Amino acid sequence: MLKNISPLISPELLKTLMEMGHGDTIVLGDGNFPAAALGQRLVRCDGHPITPLLDAVLDLFPLDVYTDTPVTLMETVPGETYKPVIWEDYRKTFEKHIPDFKDFHYTDRFDFYEQAKNAYAVIATGEKALYANILLTKGVVSD
Repeated sequence: MLKNISPLISPELLKTLMEMGHGDTIVLGDGNFPAAALGQRLVRCDGHPITPLLDAVLDLFPLDVYTDTPVTLMETVPGETYKPVIWEDYRKTFEKHIPDFKDFHYTDRFDFYEQAKNAYAVIATGEKALYANILLTKGVVSD
């Protein structure tokens, strides 16, 4: 066991986060996301909701400050009136870790899928919320 690492971070996920370099991306996919079909590397975190997993990842994972879009969400289908409640949970989580967090970048479903194909890894979760998919771009550790 290690100290100060959330039990939500499996050894495989920790290894994946360590392997990633500046500019690499990782997707946290909800339970409906085609993670196995799209991911170059698949990390299973079945049963875990995304918000606490995201909180644990952000304890270890620097976001890229050299891009305007270090955090991308899959936007809802045009014309759909559903507003994902989980996005507000994500906002609170980012503000906890990044006091000057600005905003999310939103992209349509198929563009998100294309980005996921090029991501370093896709994390498959048990998240039940709709439109809970999130893509993070890794930055550098500066201190």
